[in-house]
Amino acid sequence: MNVRGDMLRQLQARRDGFSLQQPFYIDPDYFRVDMEEIWYRDWLFIGHDCEIPRAGNYFTAQIGDYPLVVVRGRDGVIRAFHNTCRHRGHRVCTQERGAAAKLVCPYHQWTYDLDGSLVFARQMGAEFDKADFGMKPVPCETVAGYIFICLAAEPADFAPMRASIEPYMKPHRLSEAKVAHRTTIIEKGNWKLVWENNRECYHCAGNHPELCRTYPEAPTATGVQGAKDDPVIVEHWQHCEAAGLPSEFRMDPSGQFRVARMPLIQGAESYTMTGQPAVRKPLSPDVATSQIGTLLLFHYPTTWNHILIDHAISFRVLPLGPEETAVTTTWLVNKDAVEGVDYDVEELTHVWNMTNDQDRAIVEENAFGIRSPVYEPGPYSVEHEGGVMQFVEWYANFMTGRLKGEPMPLSAVA
Repeated sequence: MNVRGDMLRQLQARRDGFSLQQPFYIDPDYFRVDMEEIWYRDWLFIGHDCEIPRAGNYFTAQIGDYPLVVVRGRDGVIRAFHNTCRHRGHRVCTQERGAAAKLVCPYHQWTYDLDGSLVFARQMGAEFDKADFGMKPVPCETVAGYIFICLAAEPADFAPMRASIEPYMKPHRLSEAKVAHRTTIIEKGNWKLVWENNRECYHCAGNHPELCRTYPEAPTATGVQGAKDDPVIVEHWQHCEAAGLPSEFRMDPSGQFRVARMPLIQGAESYTMTGQPAVRKPLSPDVATSQIGTLLLFHYPTTWNHILIDHAISFRVLPLGPEETAVTTTWLVNKDAVEGVDYDVEELTHVWNMTNDQDRAIVEENAFGIRSPVYEPGPYSVEHEGGVMQFVEWYANFMTGRLKGEPMPLSAVA
């Protein structure tokens, strides 16, 4: 069976404004091609600078078949490596996160410096040259407190994304923040279903009572459809821009990433049950004005984000299989904020903990129904699901280009 040919034919015959054919959501072979053509070739959000604030701090992650480790060196530089010992292939770092003066493989104690170079390998003979067996590096970029990696041998140029999002994010000083809380949930659905659910609020009124206390249900709130024609949003942009905060909707030509500052429901400052800030210390001293709403950052396929006046929330999407996806939510606060004094973790996390669990249930029921032999692609709401249509269009265009053998990813277009 020519899976790639089948995918390409279905994508080229896709009906605009409709969901994808069933195999794109459940088929293991289609999933393998997704991994090979997107996840193993493109820039992926992996974590935050502030997760590894000191030399020797590291965290690990798994992208499909690839175990990775991200570590801060003694020179302050954040680097990523394939977490595979150059001796026999054992994982060098086996814990989710930690701190070490050097990275030591527990199997035979091959020892690597924080820059990945091999510094010790016991009794390997006179002809053995340690310089030939350093950990294999992974391209790694940091921008405004976010760490991105790419598994491709020749990654796309990261500069267009940096130039687009850094001015929006820099005032929030997220590289200086700290992690207040982190959770990972497993959603039993394809990674594209996780994204489709995220990209609309058509379902919010009936499923997210906590979130709807502060987040508007208007389709313009996603920044995709009609935001520039919405006087409330335009007034919000003008308010934030006057305070030195870049705000107006911006999207790269391929549709892979975009950024915009959106208002919350009138009077709300943060995602709490009262709408009031959850953290007494503002996230950044460079943001002095109130009513800034939320800075939305989306980057397919791995992350969506909300950056508020008092805290920031990142969401990292990692596929575990054709019908299983891990979603990691991280809450960041001012580095000097003290738990129990300046914020309460339950208050800080309640709205999104509830929303995440509600979304998990939705995605799993969506996946359950798609497995039915009678499933066929259905129409999206033009009024409410413009964000979903944009995501599916991005995926279809992106994968069509890759399957046709286009030499560079669409996200590299300036």
